[in-house]
Amino acid sequence: MAIAARQMIPGPVAWYGKDLQASNAWVRKLSDGQIATIEAALAAVDRAGIPTLSIRREDFPLPGFEPFIADLRQELESGLGAVRISGLPVASYSLDDMRRIFWGFGTHMGTAVHQNSRGELIGEVRDESGDAQPTYVEPVAGRVKSSRARARSNGPLRFHTDRCDVIALLCAQNSIEGGVSKLASIATIHNEMLKRRPDLLEELFQDFYRSRPEDEDGLHTQPWFKLPVFGMIDGWLTSQYSRTYVEQAQEFPDVPRVTPAQVAAMDLLAELAEENCLYAPFVEGDMQFLNNHVVYHGRTAYEDDRTTGRARRLMRLWLSMPGNRPLPPGFEVLWGSTAPNSLRGGVAVQRVSAAA
Repeated sequence: MAIAARQMIPGPVAWYGKDLQASNAWVRKLSDGQIATIEAALAAVDRAGIPTLSIRREDFPLPGFEPFIADLRQELESGLGAVRISGLPVASYSLDDMRRIFWGFGTHMGTAVHQNSRGELIGEVRDESGDAQPTYVEPVAGRVKSSRARARSNGPLRFHTDRCDVIALLCAQNSIEGGVSKLASIATIHNEMLKRRPDLLEELFQDFYRSRPEDEDGLHTQPWFKLPVFGMIDGWLTSQYSRTYVEQAQEFPDVPRVTPAQVAAMDLLAELAEENCLYAPFVEGDMQFLNNHVVYHGRTAYEDDRTTGRARRLMRLWLSMPGNRPLPPGFEVLWGSTAPNSLRGGVAVQRVSAAA
């Protein structure tokens, strides 16, 4: 395979965890006035009796927030690709209040897309492994547990991206130990790999076969698809990656076997992500926004205390963003649209017939 003439990716998107830790440049703190504006918007939708998922941007007015929202969007698309907003006093809110605030704020950021084929728009990231009726279904014997199932347990999560322009998380409650968010710049991984092993970098620009999540059965003619890990178009980088789905695809006999070079490339990607990541523990009330095209995320394992009810609980939105970047040809297999400034991402909803 010929090695393309790849170039280093410059700019703030290529950050190192230690530098971001020192500068804290990705953090925005809400002022007392901004918190009061958010609470006034919450009161407005409560008075109107609007169900959470029916709240529109105009129903949740945030006067004076326009420069703040514009700064967040710019940072996500053309800057670091990561923003954390601190200062929301969640201890004074009910869980329903938090959902309404999170959804309402999200309407000012982008458009929520479905997170699974059941039509979930606000997800919860918590340990459901002990629930009588968990919202995920364990895979059949011999099948690798999917990233979604792992996310709903208390185990660690490997670096990955989700199927949306931006993933948003609100920390409603922390665990008693662990659950540290880990972020890694995809541009930095690209650049470091270009310096160390350009041959393995080129592997990541080639197709990798991946399985589709179990809950998408019946929505596609094939339970697998192929897509490069890295893509570039007009100077815009994007990555779509979960090693779990690459591993799952190997269970299908019609999928080509993963090559030693592909394994080496994924191993080096993981090594570079760990070397250069930002460890970012959540504080209750933090809202985190990550551009999935340029930032990988993962987490450490965590421990809840079910006897006291002290348990990690994150609320999650998947957002399609206005002004989003173009994607390379072929990426429509996952994204639906590769055009810039388009509504894209998310999962098609499984429709059940009336006779079912």
